[in-house]
Amino acid sequence: MQIWVDADACPGAIKELLFRAAVRTQTKVTLVANRPLQTPKSKFIESILVPDGMNLADRRIVELVSPGDLVITADIPLAADVVAQGGQALDPRGELYTDANLGARLAMRNLMDELRGSGQISGGPSNYNNKNKQEFARHLDRWLTAVANRRKNETS
Repeated sequence: MQIWVDADACPGAIKELLFRAAVRTQTKVTLVANRPLQTPKSKFIESILVPDGMNLADRRIVELVSPGDLVITADIPLAADVVAQGGQALDPRGELYTDANLGARLAMRNLMDELRGSGQISGGPSNYNNKNKQEFARHLDRWLTAVANRRKNETS
């Protein structure tokens, strides 16, 4: 099991947290982006460069994700595809996407797009803050602990 990162819009603080976790837990982290990224030298960290284009990084992640993998993304349609394939998706702000909440999240996303498109609202999400980072770290830790327990059970 590994972690995939929709890296183009992922906050730097989250990438740094993931890099440290990858080395500490020996869990592979792969960043997928349409621009070159600098990553620490580690056998547990890599990046995949995709051509510039609408949703190409998302499509590549969907092609590569396996059941049980974790995908870090704020893209709700990508999260829905990942969950449908048996993976888990976590927003950098700390929201874990599930079958139970994705329908409502997709509907809200579509409504907000319509409202922005018609000029009824403007702006985007609030600024990223420490509470978001802490919530993300909490969910990441749960996933890493579950993976470590599975690895122990497989070797026992």
